[in-house]
Amino acid sequence: MSCPSGPKATTIRRGLPSRLGQQISAPADGAGLAVFRVLFGLMMTVGAVRFIANGWIERFFETPTLFFHYDGFAWVEVLPTWAMHGLFWLMAILGLCVAAGLFYRPAMILLGVAFTYVELIDVTNYLNHYYLVTLLCVVCAVLPLNRMWSLDARRRPEIARQTTPAGAYGLLRFQVGLVWIFAGVAKLTTDWLIHGQPLGIWLSARTDAWLIGGMLDQPWVALAFSWAGMLHDLLIVPALLWRPTRTVAFAVMLAFHLVTGWLFHIGMFPVIMIIGATVFLSPSWPRRAAAWIGLQPASLPPASTVSSRVSRPLMALAIVWCTAQVAIPLRTFAHDGDVAWHERGMRFSWRVMVREKNGSVDYRVHIDGRERPLVVSPRRYLTAHQAREMSGQPDLIAQLAHHIAADYRSRGVEVRAVYVDALASLNGRPPAPLIDPAFNLIAIDDVVERAAWIRPAPTTDPIHLRPVRWAQPTR
Repeated sequence: MSCPSGPKATTIRRGLPSRLGQQISAPADGAGLAVFRVLFGLMMTVGAVRFIANGWIERFFETPTLFFHYDGFAWVEVLPTWAMHGLFWLMAILGLCVAAGLFYRPAMILLGVAFTYVELIDVTNYLNHYYLVTLLCVVCAVLPLNRMWSLDARRRPEIARQTTPAGAYGLLRFQVGLVWIFAGVAKLTTDWLIHGQPLGIWLSARTDAWLIGGMLDQPWVALAFSWAGMLHDLLIVPALLWRPTRTVAFAVMLAFHLVTGWLFHIGMFPVIMIIGATVFLSPSWPRRAAAWIGLQPASLPPASTVSSRVSRPLMALAIVWCTAQVAIPLRTFAHDGDVAWHERGMRFSWRVMVREKNGSVDYRVHIDGRERPLVVSPRRYLTAHQAREMSGQPDLIAQLAHHIAADYRSRGVEVRAVYVDALASLNGRPPAPLIDPAFNLIAIDDVVERAAWIRPAPTTDPIHLRPVRWAQPTR
């Protein structure tokens, strides 16, 4: 079959982008995005104040003497404690500005930069929902979320609109929906679906829960929760997009995240996903809700249905962004072995709550003039939180080895090699060697492929264990 050519083919090629542009630029009620902006800004304010009130600035940024860096971001340094407090108060104020739509775009940009800076200080503080917040700040800084129900629209009536391009909803739905989809795909493992792990470990730690605690240590309960979580993550996006199932799907999503937040104490993650899910509702849902309680009419005023046309460069930028958001999580599948074990591609891939990993690490430092190596504990350099997070992540174990060598050399001691005895338990399995104990870790360059020195994942099945006191799900 030959490909069409000539004027007709040209019309087809031009017609598809044109129709896509029309769909993206079509006017949609801006009420849904206005409420999303308010909720997102308030959430950021509450999160910043919560961080200050709980003393987490001191715990995560003042107490540590060493911070693990992301590749390419070793230059990021922590600010003094007083400045970190000021930064979090600034984020709280910026969140209020975003919610009110006051100087919206610069406020959102500054909020995203400040939050991302905090996120980059230490890898051991990484959480999936921190990464999601950064991405949402980028997306929201581009979208015109301040055209309606905002102080900006009151200050500058020329920007006020009752509608917004439909593509704004599409972009936010895409960004939020990817989290559920990739989280669901990550749960298609034997550990999750056959053995009910790691939920079995975490649920066993909640036998004190009201009403249902007495049965949470039963294996069948862990399996039921595992299958429910997998089905929720894989099906919730199409169910929210399809109008006949949207209301029921939203109620199920709401119940799911409230229950998981209650059982597993996973911070702001459920709140972020619930707020994000509002963009899947009808764009006019706030008007209908207001009309239901008698505050205003449910329909748009007839004169406010004109929306700005989305430019082609902006559409191209959105396509590049969406492609990157799919490609970054997919890099996980480019590596052999179990990503929950070797951790290559684990971060930024939405593998939510799929592993419980505990480890023990001791370094053997070989120095000139000494026959036997020095045994160095990570706790000499790290807080309890950092040591716990580091013990299951090979790249962080290697980073600390480099730091130990640099520390001794700074004191005039020549270090020949640093080896490690690292054992890790994945999802309740017996501890197994994580790193080759005969591999000199200071010979590893941070930017090279990390493979040969990481031992293969254990092939035994996980066992049902009573959790240690500090076991917490990884978000």
